[in-house]
Amino acid sequence: MLNPVWLETFRTLIDIGHFTQTAEALSMTQPGVSQHIRKLEDACGYPLLKRDTRHFVMTEQGRQIYEYACARKAEETKLMASLNADDPFSGVCNLACSGALAMHLYPSILTLQQAHPGLITQLEAAPNNRILEGIHSGSLDIGIVTRLPDPHLYDAESFGKEHLSLVLPVEYEGSQVTAALLNKIGLIKHPDVYHYLGLFLSACGDEELSKIKPDSITASGYVNQIGQILLPVTFGLGFTVLPHSAVQPLADAGKVYVPVMPEPVFEPLYWIWQHQRNLPARFTTLFTSLKDA
Repeated sequence: MLNPVWLETFRTLIDIGHFTQTAEALSMTQPGVSQHIRKLEDACGYPLLKRDTRHFVMTEQGRQIYEYACARKAEETKLMASLNADDPFSGVCNLACSGALAMHLYPSILTLQQAHPGLITQLEAAPNNRILEGIHSGSLDIGIVTRLPDPHLYDAESFGKEHLSLVLPVEYEGSQVTAALLNKIGLIKHPDVYHYLGLFLSACGDEELSKIKPDSITASGYVNQIGQILLPVTFGLGFTVLPHSAVQPLADAGKVYVPVMPEPVFEPLYWIWQHQRNLPARFTTLFTSLKDA
């Protein structure tokens, strides 16, 4: 690795064209400038200057080193400028949330990018535990989760709530929802199903259902693609629990049945990021846009 101080001395010398004036510009002595040039030549393995008693010119290797030193200086200047910039409508945001929420939010994300092409949101659908791992490791900037995480590791802000729905095949429309019925139909599993199901059973206002352990219900299938989870329900092969935003299109079309429970079930949502990380302004833009989606 070439010493950046020697490179800067060499670049300054070429720009000024005089050893004494270079020393003054860098607050060095003239022998100190000469020493830097010799050390840089030793590190490169080539002479960088041809000298006579009063003048010098660059060798071909010297010209290449000078161009490299100039490019390095320009990159450093660009970097320092970017550190001071905080454009609310430019940059990349790495966001992760549940698959159902991703389906709901993605149109709003695209609309935001249409308005501000420089603001790019990279969206990943993932369960809560993977979101937490990604933010902790730094591979994700922000996430939307359903449970408040460890405040020593993450900062959080309320993002609202989503309505959870129990989804049954249409042939069971009007049937009373009981433990026996759910076991008869069978559970279509997905990555968040036990979390959703446990919350639904405990909060739906039905005393019998609240006593059911989610993992005691017979499973009749598994799929991890959000767009396919309801497909086996439409075939009459099982039931599941999902956010209502993912269910509503098929429910409105009469392809699945969503029973009305004594109490509606809502799940809180939290916007999270690494503890004590100061997020750039573009994340505020994203957050504001999605909170009302």
